[in-house]
This record gives sequence, C-alpha cells and structure tokens, in this order.
Amino acid sequence: MAKFLSDLDSTFSALADPTRRAIVARLCEGPTSVTELSRPFALALPSLLKHVRVLEQSGLVSSEKIGRVRTCRIEPDALQATRAWLSAHIAAWESRLDRLEAHIEQMKRTS
Repeated sequence: MAKFLSDLDSTFSALADPTRRAIVARLCEGPTSVTELSRPFALALPSLLKHVRVLEQSGLVSSEKIGRVRTCRIEPDALQATRAWLSAHIAAWESRLDRLEAHIEQMKRTS
C-alpha cells in the first residue's frame, strides 16, 4: 500500500505541471520523438527533456533512444492506477452526495 501511495504521489506531482500534462496528452495519441514533442512549446530542448525525465521517473512515460532519435511513449499501467484511485474517490463522493440529496428531500417532505 505504501508503494502504491508513493507512486500515486509521484504521478500527481508529475501531472501538476501544465507542460507535462500537455506532453502526456500528446503521447496518449501515440509514441513520438522528443523533437516532435518540443514543437508546440516555447522551450529549449534541454528544458523539455527535464519534463520528460520527471514523467519517466513517475512511471507515466518511457523512452527509447535509437541512434540520435529518442522516442517517448505513454505507460498505460501508471495511468490505470491513477484512474482506479480517482474512480474510488469519485464513487465515494457520489454516494455521499446521493445520501445528502435523499436527506434534503426527506426534510422537504416533512416540513
């Protein structure tokens, strides 16, 4: 459980940055080179590579270098773990809100 929470902390920390979220969104479309990833951003390549490294350390992204080309791809398992955590919390809050709504309706009927 502690490793799962640590991984989750790392994932949310990596996704806290808008540039990294944009990189993840792009990689959800399919693998691409770092050069292609850098095109929509006003960043120098070394700065973009720092963002890629953070995403790699969180487990969200992996990369492979063949010759001079580094290709990045999304790691769906890391996203699935985050999705599962979010889904559990969403379900809990929806249940609480349903109970609150039922309570309010009960109060309206009795007043």
